[in-house]
Amino acid sequence: MVKKGRNRVLLVLFMGVLMGALDIAIVGPALPAIQNYFGLDTRSLSWTYTIYVLFFMVATPFMAKLSDRKGRRLIYLLDVLLFGFGSVITAFSPSFDILLIGRAIQGFGAGGLFPVASAFIGDAFPPEKRGRALGIIGAVFGISYLIGPILGGLLISYGWQWLFIINLPFSILVIILGIYYLPKTTKTGFNYFDWKGMFLLGVSLASLTYGINQINTENFLSSLLSLRVWPALILFLILLIIFWMIEGKAKDPIIRTEVFKNREITMTSLISVFSGLNETGLVFVPAFAIIALGFNNSQASLMLLPIVITIAIGAPIIGRVLDKVGSKLLMITGGFSLAMGLFILGIFGNQFFFFIISGIFIGLGIATLLGAPVRYIMINEFPESERASGQGLININTSIGQLVGGALIGAIISSMGGNMSAYGFAYIVLGCSAIILTLMALGLKGRADELKKMN
Repeated sequence: MVKKGRNRVLLVLFMGVLMGALDIAIVGPALPAIQNYFGLDTRSLSWTYTIYVLFFMVATPFMAKLSDRKGRRLIYLLDVLLFGFGSVITAFSPSFDILLIGRAIQGFGAGGLFPVASAFIGDAFPPEKRGRALGIIGAVFGISYLIGPILGGLLISYGWQWLFIINLPFSILVIILGIYYLPKTTKTGFNYFDWKGMFLLGVSLASLTYGINQINTENFLSSLLSLRVWPALILFLILLIIFWMIEGKAKDPIIRTEVFKNREITMTSLISVFSGLNETGLVFVPAFAIIALGFNNSQASLMLLPIVITIAIGAPIIGRVLDKVGSKLLMITGGFSLAMGLFILGIFGNQFFFFIISGIFIGLGIATLLGAPVRYIMINEFPESERASGQGLININTSIGQLVGGALIGAIISSMGGNMSAYGFAYIVLGCSAIILTLMALGLKGRADELKKMN
């Protein structure tokens, strides 16, 4: 594609992914209002977010596979349509059950936006331009967390429903621009779909999500042994093993198990899990700022700014550097930066200056490890006909890491009394996991081998 055409494609992809990312960032201000509106307890309210994550994970491999088989443009526009439709149901829901249905549809649509957009870049951009394009898409997460809370704060005064209604005109605009600017992509003509594998994967992820959601972090061990938790986690493991066995024999599996014979894909998948686990630490930053620095809620929320600003600025720069130095060096640098930031926060978090410095290091690490380099690797390692599936695998791994990370960090903080030492220890534990992640990155291909694979 010529430069002008590529820029138009990138604009449409950016807008769609931003819409999905904004919904994650903007939903926070709506939760207290939703709780009061429907008279919910805290555990029930948590399903507003959890069901979105669950259907996001389930949709990711489903939509990725469809886009590989039926064409990227059709599935991308379908995802935007589903997201907008789910937003309308959520906004006008007469009961909490209907709201959850709307959130599930939203998550199902959003689950396809991220991998299909990344695969589109692999198709439309030449190898020497992919890094910067993926970097721009990666900046979406930082931008969404910058403007999401502000936009949420402005709209919430008109009613929590407006935080979801705003998605409708945005969705319509993306669909119109997509029809005009997104190129039609080739269909494989292969009509078989692995419904058995899709069902097993969906139920196993649902079991994992439910089990983790039922963990009481204040009584971690006792809740882990309760009938609400351990049977669900055991079911997840059993179904995952069955899924792995079935996928090895399927004609066109949802996830090709043989790809894990590829060292690069296996290492990148593990790095994605650890990256998702570490990303969960961001959720607890405002609460830590209240305890460590004595801030109020408004001041504490601003302590996320160094992280999200670094992500927003750093992601496009990392994408440009990626085209020059390759993924391995950046992944090692990102892992080291993340570890440094987490250790500084855990040890010196009671000092304002170090709190800010830690945020910059953490933001740089997150921008790298969840941004362009990891998606760049998957684009290179997966064949063109499976690119979206490769991108979807990143989303699943990251989401699993986020689920486990939330339960782990919550358990550490609660079991240690929820004081400053508890938060500090939790971030030191995350720092250790970031060191493990960095050591994994040492096993990735160097730039020379990466260029050979691309050519």
